[in-house]
Amino acid sequence: MKISLLAVGRLKSGAEQTQFNRYFDLFNASARNLAMGPMAVFEIPEGRHESAAERKEAEAHELLKRLGPARLVALDENGQSVTSYEFTAMVSRLRDEALDVAFAIGGPDGHGEALKNAAHFKLSLGKMTLPHGLVRIVLAEQLYRAMTILQGHPYHRA
Repeated sequence: MKISLLAVGRLKSGAEQTQFNRYFDLFNASARNLAMGPMAVFEIPEGRHESAAERKEAEAHELLKRLGPARLVALDENGQSVTSYEFTAMVSRLRDEALDVAFAIGGPDGHGEALKNAAHFKLSLGKMTLPHGLVRIVLAEQLYRAMTILQGHPYHRA
């Protein structure tokens, strides 16, 4: 099972990049033992169109070009909120079905309709709006957490 993070924009060097890299590296160091990973990141630049609707659709088109045969999970403020255990179960089901998964993180304007319509699942990390760099960190941490839950590792202490 390959896991891809498809993201609009780039993480700048600094604290966000350091935190993301921490969970990215932790996940990739152990994921193969669970037939998961490696995790890969694909970044596209933010759209340059004047209107938000045009930017979102252009970004959606670019993200979808990188999707391949993977199941698409769109991170969306109107998506479904899940617990860490529910997220783990979702990732585990995809792994057991030998399906790759791609998590799409939109730009500042969100996702275009084309990407939302193509998504197999829309995931919300909560009702608050989060900076895109923080979304990457939280997603990478939750993927690492899911892996540790599956391993029975003491990292997750709920």
